[in-house]
Amino acid sequence: MYKIKSRLVELFSVSNFKLEKQILHDNKSISFDQAIKLTEIKSEQVLELTSLARKVTVKYKGDGVFLRSIISAKTGDCSADCSFCSQSVHFSSPISKHALLDPDEVLEAAIQSQKLGAFDFCLVIEVKGQSKNQFEKVLESIKLVKEKTNLEIGCSLGSLTRDQAFALGKAGVWRYNHNLEACRDFFPNICTTHTYDERLDTAKLVKEAGMELCCGGIIGMGETVEQRIKFAFEIKELDPHTVPINFLNPRPGTPLGHLKPIPSIEAVKTIAIWRLIMPDKVLMSGGGREITLRDLQSMGVVAGANGMIIGNYLTTEGRPPEDDLKMIEDLQMPIKDRYNNEV
Repeated sequence: MYKIKSRLVELFSVSNFKLEKQILHDNKSISFDQAIKLTEIKSEQVLELTSLARKVTVKYKGDGVFLRSIISAKTGDCSADCSFCSQSVHFSSPISKHALLDPDEVLEAAIQSQKLGAFDFCLVIEVKGQSKNQFEKVLESIKLVKEKTNLEIGCSLGSLTRDQAFALGKAGVWRYNHNLEACRDFFPNICTTHTYDERLDTAKLVKEAGMELCCGGIIGMGETVEQRIKFAFEIKELDPHTVPINFLNPRPGTPLGHLKPIPSIEAVKTIAIWRLIMPDKVLMSGGGREITLRDLQSMGVVAGANGMIIGNYLTTEGRPPEDDLKMIEDLQMPIKDRYNNEV
């Protein structure tokens, strides 16, 4: 058995050398078949994979971590039936609902985020589409935050019309988050109120309106390992600036509430492989990392997650921002912003 394991490590070491030359010297990301092969490596080989992913991150994006803070500007009563989400009207999840926050309340949260070191502040409303009054109030909040802070403003407001997309761009929103959530062939398993192509349309519209696209999804919703790789390549084709990698945090009352988080080492492996697939993207470690990566959160950063959401999420608590800042300090990585995000 020891000889077999040693042979596996040896084979990956040779493969690792070839991949290193391919990505670091020939500037070619890995293929779909190569990514599938990497999912088959054993846990004792993940450190070697992580080491390669770290080199790739530094070459393409430089050293350091981007920090983002988000605020749930409105919580609950979403008409979509995304099976992972406790904000859907279709499920009886125990959450604290609230109406759209006033601009002054949004500003207060933004100021706190800036004090914690975030450079990017994202207004999130879980809804399929925006009403006219709600959208105008969001624009008021954006204007106030831009006037009173030095934060870059991001938004995640669900599906957009063309007029709304261009209005956000004109208002100074530099990044719009619209996750695909899952690969095309798995998406019908998690949502029936809208289609994968509808989400794709909004993602493309964001880029057309001149905003940076932030587009990723959730790992651990019952998809196969191959579907995770398909998903990464579908995202890559969209060419977003930032790719959030969230991990399912099973919520009571939702159809996925019975699932368990994927193993921590599998999460690290996924981050590393996505880094090799998308060398030049910011991979943003998001919701669910605390319960999935657990004590391996710093390993996730080394594996290629060079972005991080700090503080709380939409309906779940994150860990104290001070812990994340200490982790980054312990890794001896600088905190980055929009203006020093390239090597």
